[in-house]
Amino acid sequence: MTSLKHCPAPAKLNLFLHVNGRRADGYHLLQTVFQMVDHGDRLDFTLRDDQQIFRVTELAGVPQERDLIIRAARLLQAEVLRRTGHLPRGVDISVHKILPMGGGLGGGSSDAATTLMVLNHLWQAGLSREELMALGLPLGADIPFFIFGQTAFAEGVGEALQPVQAADCWYVVIEPGVEVPTAAIFSSEYLTRDTPPVIIADFSSHLANRNGLREFGKNDLQQVAAQLYPPVAEAVAWLAAYGDARMTGSGACVFCALASEAEAAAVLEKVPAKWKAWKAQTLHHHPLDAML
Repeated sequence: MTSLKHCPAPAKLNLFLHVNGRRADGYHLLQTVFQMVDHGDRLDFTLRDDQQIFRVTELAGVPQERDLIIRAARLLQAEVLRRTGHLPRGVDISVHKILPMGGGLGGGSSDAATTLMVLNHLWQAGLSREELMALGLPLGADIPFFIFGQTAFAEGVGEALQPVQAADCWYVVIEPGVEVPTAAIFSSEYLTRDTPPVIIADFSSHLANRNGLREFGKNDLQQVAAQLYPPVAEAVAWLAAYGDARMTGSGACVFCALASEAEAAAVLEKVPAKWKAWKAQTLHHHPLDAML
């Protein structure tokens, strides 16, 4: 096999996101539940006859050398060389970009994770799921989750993952039209950094007993993002009329859970035209999970 087309890189939502403290190296200690949804980017991979790795799609503001897709591919290529003594064939990668940058949906990390999974397959590299997760972690804390491949309770800086059950539902997601730099949120003096830790049983018990589709906990980053970027606050306030609306990740996207596709579609029709919005269903496993 020399190519794979339309490989999915799904979005993720943070169903809650608590900041429990800060390590000596400055990294924040987090707890969250990562939930994939069936909406995201798609990537095409075509092996080359040399050893060069190229992104053949222009992405505004993302030079190739900084792109997580290219960095992930080169990292895996170097690992294969280290293990076998042979450099695998290069690859042309095209990106059908759907997810916004700075949206809190994990788009860049998901693209990198899909790249690692697909090239591990195309190159017959033989790395295990755990080895790919470890390879991707230095590039981004969200990458291991996508390779983990299922709804996860995450701790640490987001890399300590355990499977967890979450609701079967639909989401309406609003893109408020601003890009929120993660560093600006985590460096804010107003960020809450002392939310008491929870355990999986707390989340699971809430899920079993919750009233309607009310989400567990909160997003500690939301208050800071809403202060710095008023469109985030506006989107949360508008969507809250239809359920427990909150921001995902460090922003800017805002989501709300609905019980059915019909309910999600009805809300979607009412979203003001100034915002891009879409609906998506819960994904319990990554679409490429069978590759590992």
